Amino acid sequence: MAALFDAYIMVDWSAASKPVTGANSIWIGILAKDARLKLQFRAVNIETRLKAREFLEDMVGKLTKRGDRVLLGFDFSLGYPAGTAEALGLKLDGKAPWQAMHEHLAAKLKDKPDNSNARYAIAAGMNYAVSKGPFPFWGAPARDVVSTLGSTKPDYTDGPLPEYRIVEAHLRDNKLGQPKSVWQLAYTGSVGSQSLTGIPHVHALREAWPGARIWPFEFDPAEPLTEETLTDVNVVMTEIYPSLTKVKPESGETLDAAQVREIAHYYASLDEKGALSAAFSTAKSLEPAENTKIKAEEGWIPGV
Repeated sequence: MAALFDAYIMVDWSAASKPVTGANSIWIGILAKDARLKLQFRAVNIETRLKAREFLEDMVGKLTKRGDRVLLGFDFSLGYPAGTAEALGLKLDGKAPWQAMHEHLAAKLKDKPDNSNARYAIAAGMNYAVSKGPFPFWGAPARDVVSTLGSTKPDYTDGPLPEYRIVEAHLRDNKLGQPKSVWQLAYTGSVGSQSLTGIPHVHALREAWPGARIWPFEFDPAEPLTEETLTDVNVVMTEIYPSLTKVKPESGETLDAAQVREIAHYYASLDEKGALSAAFSTAKSLEPAENTKIKAEEGWIPGV
């Protein structure tokens, strides 16, 4: 069976509020074929989100121009718990909830060249729309705490939105990891700010590439990927969870660089064995109602 992809690009995102390199900054791992058609890996460290998007647009453009199909993974949630778009009062106008959410964040959150943005104010505004109080987003530093955004976790027990998406609950219930909630904006292991700052750039890239699709939103998540389902698709963008692999940094290598290296090789290895197709499936063991939520709004992680 031929591989589904020719190149694998994995992105370790950062919500840093100023230009930064090294640990805890943006690392992009590229596993692509050289002149001898052998996969070669290199990691690139980029100091701002705008520059990272420009790099990805250029790199993916070069790969697709030569005929490659690219798997492009981002280590943050591309969706929110089912019901979020409705709770925010977003107008769908025939769009899926995930599309409305992506467009909403792209319109609201604008990164400046110095990597600054108003993400805490935007989160506070979304909290007001949902609950008129500090729910569901939380984790603001002291200077950004307001009546609709706190530093501590709210009670999700009887709230209008759950704390975790289906995929995060699945990982936690099956002891496959301890992913944080997308609502948590700061503190150790948080990913909420990465999603807030990352989704607008994913949206811009999706708009820039006619042959790009986002999995699982634009596919049937219960069915494996095949050549047939990828007809006319040259870029598949998806969420990744680097903790699926065991990472051991090499001498002088940051943990972030090691993570994008390992997850790129992980997906490439599955593809070489003909096993990546099935990894891109939520599995038919999930309830139809769960798959409906996953496709419409929540998203999923290939390999889970």
